Amino acid sequence: MANLKELKNQINSVKGTQKTTKAMKLVSTAKLRRAEVALKNSREYAKKIEELVSSIATKINGMKDTIDNRAFQNIETKKVDIIFVTADKGLCGGFNHQTIKAVSKLLKEYKENDIKVRLKGIGRKGIEYFKFNEYELIDERIGLSANPNYEEASKFILESYNDFMNGDTDKVILIHNGYVNKIVQKVKIDELLPLKIEEVEEKQHDILDIEPKNDEELVLSQLVQKYVEFSQFFALLDSLAAEHSARMQAMDAATNNASDKVKELTLQYNKARQEAVTTELIEIISGMEALK
Repeated sequence: MANLKELKNQINSVKGTQKTTKAMKLVSTAKLRRAEVALKNSREYAKKIEELVSSIATKINGMKDTIDNRAFQNIETKKVDIIFVTADKGLCGGFNHQTIKAVSKLLKEYKENDIKVRLKGIGRKGIEYFKFNEYELIDERIGLSANPNYEEASKFILESYNDFMNGDTDKVILIHNGYVNKIVQKVKIDELLPLKIEEVEEKQHDILDIEPKNDEELVLSQLVQKYVEFSQFFALLDSLAAEHSARMQAMDAATNNASDKVKELTLQYNKARQEAVTTELIEIISGMEALK
């Protein structure tokens, strides 16, 4: 059994860790509240723009001969852009691992089907993982996942949008770990381009008229671009809220584990001290008996 000094040092060390994890939990809780507000304010806009694009897609599906926009076409997949979002920091449980796992699985599937993949990443943890495993990233951003910015998000995904519209890539996929509630996160794999016309055909949408008629191509291109840009920005907000909720849970679990460890060490310490006192008393009594 460890001596009293060693046990005391261990108890103080675990208590110090407990204070740190408790403080980190409180910080994550405060940050989560702000992230939830930003996410809530953006969710309604994201929903409306998705409904609008779906509505137009439904209309275009019935007039393919007059509207030629690559975003609404069925395209054979030969080259894919995969964009992932992870956190810049750890200490958030399996939050980053879940995204990395989803990306890795998709990379493996495309490789088996001889489909070329261009990988782009946001967030230090994911970037470091794929670089360590010798994957080539054609674009990367550190700091954007911690501080979502619409302008920077637009710049990041614009190249993939332009390459798709120019025919240099055939699909754009966005992967991130999203926020469901304070205790649940869910990995989301969104195929941004091309738009899935087959899915929106089953839904009922109000058919929109585009005016003036001779600007239909321009309006559609701008709308699709806005949809892609905002999808990237919304993914950053969604990922940030999920990151804070995951870190809050992780730090809460760590704090509870530290508390249990302190109790265990304290019990060992009291037992060791009791044994030391008992041993000392026996030695004193034995010494007195020897003097008689």
